[in-house]
Amino acid sequence: MTAAFDVTDAVVVVTGASRGIGRELAMLLAEAGAIVVPTGRTTADLADLSVEARYRGVQLHPVLLDVRDVASIRQTVDRIVATHGRIDVLVNNAGLGHAYKALDVTEADWDDMMAVNLRGVFFTSQAVARTMILRRSGRIINISSQASFVGLPDAAVYCASKGGVNMLTKALAVEWAEHGITVNAVAPTFVYTPGTAPILDDPEKRAKVLAKIPLARLGSPEDVANAVIYLATPASRLVTGTVLVVDGGWTAQ
Repeated sequence: MTAAFDVTDAVVVVTGASRGIGRELAMLLAEAGAIVVPTGRTTADLADLSVEARYRGVQLHPVLLDVRDVASIRQTVDRIVATHGRIDVLVNNAGLGHAYKALDVTEADWDDMMAVNLRGVFFTSQAVARTMILRRSGRIINISSQASFVGLPDAAVYCASKGGVNMLTKALAVEWAEHGITVNAVAPTFVYTPGTAPILDDPEKRAKVLAKIPLARLGSPEDVANAVIYLATPASRLVTGTVLVVDGGWTAQ
């Protein structure tokens, strides 16, 4: 690997890393040589994550964090900087993906998803950016979704939240460029995780999803991780305010 694509010893915070895409992101970034600080909401989740890390021969530095709690975000960021000296890369992965029919959405459903998918992304970025500004360097990478570009049934709240992530990415990229901070997003297609299993384990639903993807395959956590690693490295130093779509061609149609 050339230096331009190297994340060795970069301090990378991955939110929502106890399961799904975030869990694999943390593992693959650690395997690539980064100092990975994965976050999760419970000690049980983080303990389970640590067990897998030991099995895979990588070291993680997990911390508790609830991105719905702004005070928790600020305290956790301060703790990470005190421990590791800096945060080079923030990956805003924490998110909810519940399916709700639009006519059935309650105020609580809306508020809960927005609190994690959009509000949490903003306030975590804000807290980390304050530390990056002092060093005039940093990478912020938001995990969006192809659902930020195309409407999906039973996903009005989710689509709205991820569309918000895209515009937040652009606005922060413009505002923080003068401080040497890049802000980008990765928007994957369906990736097989415990969260998407109820859809993708259904042969009929899986076939419908694959029919929308010209490359005719689902995304993998590694596909997402590769995009994140690119945006985390000097190779992407002139890339900011961009949403990198990793969808096998779904949104090109």
